[in-house]
Amino acid sequence: MAKDNDTQSFITNRRNLLLGVGAAGSVLAAGVAGAHAEERHGEQVTDAPLSDKMLDQQPFNGQYQSGIVTPRPAAGMVASFRVLASKPEEVERLFKTLSARIAFLMKGGTPPALNDKLPPADNGILGPVVLPDNLTMTVSLGASFFDQRDWLLPHKPVRLSRMKAFKNDALDQSLCHGDLSLQISSNTPDTNIHALRDILKNLPDLMVLRWKQEGSVPVLPRSPDGTHQSARNFLGFRDGSANPDAGNTELMDRIVWVQGNGDEPTWARNGTYQVIRIIRNFVERWDRTPLGEQERIIGRLKPSGAPFGGRTEIELPDYAKDTEGTVTPLDAHIRLANDRAKGSDAHLILRRPFNYSNGVSKSGQLEQGLLFIAYQADLEKGFITVQNKLNGEPLEEYIKPIGGGFFFTLPGVVNADDFLGRSLLEAAGHTPTITKS
Repeated sequence: MAKDNDTQSFITNRRNLLLGVGAAGSVLAAGVAGAHAEERHGEQVTDAPLSDKMLDQQPFNGQYQSGIVTPRPAAGMVASFRVLASKPEEVERLFKTLSARIAFLMKGGTPPALNDKLPPADNGILGPVVLPDNLTMTVSLGASFFDQRDWLLPHKPVRLSRMKAFKNDALDQSLCHGDLSLQISSNTPDTNIHALRDILKNLPDLMVLRWKQEGSVPVLPRSPDGTHQSARNFLGFRDGSANPDAGNTELMDRIVWVQGNGDEPTWARNGTYQVIRIIRNFVERWDRTPLGEQERIIGRLKPSGAPFGGRTEIELPDYAKDTEGTVTPLDAHIRLANDRAKGSDAHLILRRPFNYSNGVSKSGQLEQGLLFIAYQADLEKGFITVQNKLNGEPLEEYIKPIGGGFFFTLPGVVNADDFLGRSLLEAAGHTPTITKS
């Protein structure tokens, strides 16, 4: 009996001990939670994240469209449309409406209040006031836009063509081509979605959405020394280390902007050719590939982005001293893309890519890759030449282009009386109506 009492006493004391620890733990947890709550200054779980970048604004007016040499923000999207407008008057309304909506969205403001028996003027996902959030919207036209309109066909940009499949491509036609592309970029995905929905709402009878691809780039902290680094793609390498300097006006005039002294139609001056490629990455296979092999395939050191023999990503490889490929393999991606031989500058392109992630494939693999976007004054000398040099490269084992298209980006809107596509309409003999303010 005494033994039973001792056992009961042990159980009781143990229970009290555990309850005591639990109480102490609860007090400690409450203290920590209280401290964290104090640090949060009353913030709640569902409060919207805060940012000081929502008022960032890019100009709509200018001889070139924004979103080309504009520094790339964190969120991007490309949307491709089938254009229903066929007559000159309809195309004019399309261009004018696009111009007006893009100008408003890039500047921001308060949408008008309408009768509550009507649909609201704005979808409201950004709230009652639309903030600019560093938004750019870039309008480009596909070859089919001209081919399907006899009155525009004689004014088609000389080098604009329908994108054909290269050797490693497995193109899904539902993700390819289009009459019109809209590149949307901003600080946040919601701003891009808001802008796309605004365009769909205001042009339902003139454009139909065919496909879209969203993307992003990783945000980096500021470097203590003030230097900038290229963002990494989903293969883990820096993407853009050797990109041409977008701030060099003379260089951009040479490799990006169509000039008025060539064989392109006069109306196309200050436009550019846009290439879009949706390139799937086989990330599971890549992640199981030895680091040394990854670096040899790319031609750069993975941690720093430097070329072999260098220390920083801005250093240039010296292929003239490495003719046998002892330092940088002859079939490395960066060497094939730009061999830095005499005349290679004629094939430079300005890249503005985003990473994308689309969920999981039917085979249980991650659907991830690169939303490749590039601009150049000459599509044939630029992307097409570079891609032909890359055909058969070792990197093809890990990537598969599945969509995209070629487009011509319209010149910019120079003043309040101008609108996107005006020079094209006038070249085709259509005199736009004057809108009274």
